[in-house]
Amino acid sequence: MIAIMGKTLIIVESPAKSKTIQKFLGDQYEILASYGHVRDLPARSLGVNIDKNFEPKYQALKDKATVLKKLKSESKKSDLVLIATDPDREGEAIAWHIAHAITMKGTQIKRIVFNEITESAIKDAIDHSREIDMKLVNAQQARRVLDRLIGYKLSPILSKKIRKGLSAGRVQSVAAKLICDREKLILAFIPEEYWEIKADVAHEKDLFSAQVVAHGDPKSKLSIPNESVATDVSSAIESGTLGINSIKVSPLKRQAPPPYITSTLQQDAARKLNWTTKKVMMIAQQLYEGVEINGEPTGLITYMRTDSTRISNEALDQLRSHIQSSYGDTYLPKKPNFFKSKSGAQDAHEAIRPTSVTQTPAKLTPILSGDHLKLYQLIWNRFVASQMTPCQLQRTTILFHSTPGDYYLRTSGQVVLFDGFTTLYTSPDDEESKVKGQLPPLKESDTVTLKQVHSEQKFTQPPARYTEASLVKEMEEKGIGRPSTYSPTLSTILDRGYVEKNNKSLCPTELGMVVNEQLDQFFNEVIDIQFTATMETHLDEITEGKYEWQSIVDEFYTPFSSLLDKANEDMEDIKFGERHLGQDPATQENVYVKIGRFGPMIQLGDPDPEDKTKKPKFSSFLPHQDPETVTLEEALELLSLPKEIGLHDGEPITAAIGKYGPYLRYKDAFYSLTDRDPTQVQLDEAVDLIKVQQEQKAKKVIQLFDDHDPVVQVLNGRYGPYINSDKKNYRIPKSQDPEALTLDDCLALIESQKKNKGKGRKKKGASK
Repeated sequence: MIAIMGKTLIIVESPAKSKTIQKFLGDQYEILASYGHVRDLPARSLGVNIDKNFEPKYQALKDKATVLKKLKSESKKSDLVLIATDPDREGEAIAWHIAHAITMKGTQIKRIVFNEITESAIKDAIDHSREIDMKLVNAQQARRVLDRLIGYKLSPILSKKIRKGLSAGRVQSVAAKLICDREKLILAFIPEEYWEIKADVAHEKDLFSAQVVAHGDPKSKLSIPNESVATDVSSAIESGTLGINSIKVSPLKRQAPPPYITSTLQQDAARKLNWTTKKVMMIAQQLYEGVEINGEPTGLITYMRTDSTRISNEALDQLRSHIQSSYGDTYLPKKPNFFKSKSGAQDAHEAIRPTSVTQTPAKLTPILSGDHLKLYQLIWNRFVASQMTPCQLQRTTILFHSTPGDYYLRTSGQVVLFDGFTTLYTSPDDEESKVKGQLPPLKESDTVTLKQVHSEQKFTQPPARYTEASLVKEMEEKGIGRPSTYSPTLSTILDRGYVEKNNKSLCPTELGMVVNEQLDQFFNEVIDIQFTATMETHLDEITEGKYEWQSIVDEFYTPFSSLLDKANEDMEDIKFGERHLGQDPATQENVYVKIGRFGPMIQLGDPDPEDKTKKPKFSSFLPHQDPETVTLEEALELLSLPKEIGLHDGEPITAAIGKYGPYLRYKDAFYSLTDRDPTQVQLDEAVDLIKVQQEQKAKKVIQLFDDHDPVVQVLNGRYGPYINSDKKNYRIPKSQDPEALTLDDCLALIESQKKNKGKGRKKKGASK
C-alpha cells in the first residue's frame, strides 16, 4: 500500500461500507459516507439550458447540507481525499459531484474503485488511485440530461391531456410499452383447436406412452385440427398393428452456466426464491457491504450491478482448487470454462461471485439471517457450478409405425449418467432432464403391444404475460437500460400505477394502456425499443470517448422538439374517469362510460368480488361519438355488438367495433366499416364492402415472401411501391422494378437503409 504522510479522507456512498472499510485501515484514514448523490438538477425546474449546448445547472441537495458540511470540514484537515463511490457510471458521476462540492485550494482529490469490500481489494485500490474519469461522468451526464428532457417535456403533456401528475421516462415508458404490447397480443389472440393422440404401449411387463407425430413420412408433422380427424386417426391406429420403426440412442451434454450478472441473478431469485427485483438488489447490496465474521468485517460478494461474466484469475484459481478438493477430479474440467459476455456488455467489473469461495454457505449458516443466506447460497452455488464439468445424459428415442394406416408414434426418455455441475445448480432444462425416465432396453426386432389410444382436445395458448423475471430478461436481450436500472424501472412503473401485479404476472392498468397508446401515437420514436437500445449504445460510445455527450443529446432533442409541438396541438384531451349512464332494462345492470386500455369505452355490469368468473362486458365507441354526451340508448346499442348480420356463401358475417373502429369479420378476415354504423349495416351492404376491400388488398400486394421471418412484402402505397417488414417501411430505388425484386434484393435494401440511418452523427471535437 502506498505510504501516506498525513491524514487521508476516504469518501464512500454508504455508511455500512464506511464501517467495514474503517476496520481494514489504520488511524491515519478517516472514512465518511456521502449517502449517495450530493448534487443534482433542480427538482422544480428543467435545469438544462438547451440554448447553451444543454448545459446542466446542478445544485447541492438540500437534505445533504449537513453531510456536505462535514465532508468539507474533514477535507480541510486531510492531505489527500480518496473518493470511493460505486464502480460504475453513476458512481463516477457522484465522485465528480462530491469533488466539485468540497474542492478547496490545496486539496488533493483522487478516485479509487474496488469490486469487492475485502482488505486486499481496498488496499489495492488505494495503491492504484487515479483521476476521475470524465468519459464515464459525461456518459452519466448525457443519461441524466436525456432523462430530464424527456421527463420534463413529456410529463406536462400527459398531465394536461390525460390526468394530472402523470409522468414518462426514457426507459420506464419502454418497459411499460413491452407490457402493454404483450397485453394487446393476449387480447387479440384467437385460440385454435388441436388434438393430441397418445397410445399406451407395452413390452412384456413395461408400459409406456407414445404420441402420434406423423403420417406417411416420419419426418413430416401431423396436424389434428378437430375431433373428426382425431377420431379417424385413433380408429386407424386401434385397428392396425404397431411395430418398432427405429431406436436412436444419443449422448447429450449440458454445459455449466456462467456466473451471475445482475439480470440473471434477478431472474433466478424470482424463479427459485419468489423474490422481487427490488428485494434481490437490497439483500445483494447488504451482502456486498459486508457482515462481521469472527469480529472482522467481511464483504461477502462482489459488486452486484454488472453485465460481465468475467472473473479474476485469482478467484478462478481459488475456485478450481476448491472444486478439486471438495468434489474431486471428475467435477473439474481440464481447462477453465470460458464465458463470453453479451454484446454491448461494459465489462467494467467482474461477475457476481463470493469474495472467497472458501466462505461456504454451511460456514455462514450461524452468521447470516434467512434471506441473506438464501441469496448467498444461490450466488455461491452458481459460481462454483460455473467451473464444473458438464452434465452427461443419454437420450433414447423410439419411433413406432402403425400399419396399414401409416401413422408414426414417438416416445423418448433420458437418464443422467453423470450429474456434473447439476450437483450444485439446476436450471428448468436441467430439472426437466432429471424428471424424464429411462425407457426399457428395446431392440428394433422386439414386439410391442398396443393397449389403448387416448385423444385429447387442446387449444393454442396466448403469449404469457411478463413477470418481473421475464421482463428483466427481455430488457437485457433488447438492450433496454443497464444493470443498475432494471429494478428501479420496475419499481417506477408499479408505483406510478401504469402496471399492477396479478400473482406474479405484470398487467397493464387502464391508465397504463391509455398513456401507452398516446405515447405510441405521438412519440413512437422515443419509446421505440430499438431507439432506446441504440441510445444505450451511444452512452457506451461516450464512455469510450468516441463522441461528445452534447452531440448525442442534440441528435435526440431536435426531432423530439418537433414531436412535442405536434402532440401539444393534436393529442386528444382524455378525461380519465367514469360516468354512470343508468341501468340496462333487460338485465338491471349498471352502464358506465369509462376510460379503458384502448381509450373511452362502455361498461355493462360491475365486477363480482365473490365470483371471479363474472366479468363486466365492454364496448368501444364509434369514431363520431362523444363519451361526454353519449346516451344510455346509444350505449346499449354498442353493447349489442358483436352481432351476426347474416350468411354469405354459408359463412357468417359479424359486425363489431375494435381498437381501430367498426369492422366486419368474415372467414377469419377483417374488413373496415370506416364511417358506417355497425349496429345498422345490412347484409347486402356488408357483402359489397368485403368484395371491394378484397380487390383493393389484392392490388396492393406486389410481392409476398411469407416464408421469411419476419414476413417481407412489396406493396403499392400512396406514394408508390415500397418494402414492408417487421412493421417498418423501406424505399425502393427508381432504378429497380418492384415486380422483379427477389427476397434477397429486398433484404439487401432493408439492410443498407438500416446502416445509413445512423450516419451523420457528430464525432468528438466536430464543430457544431
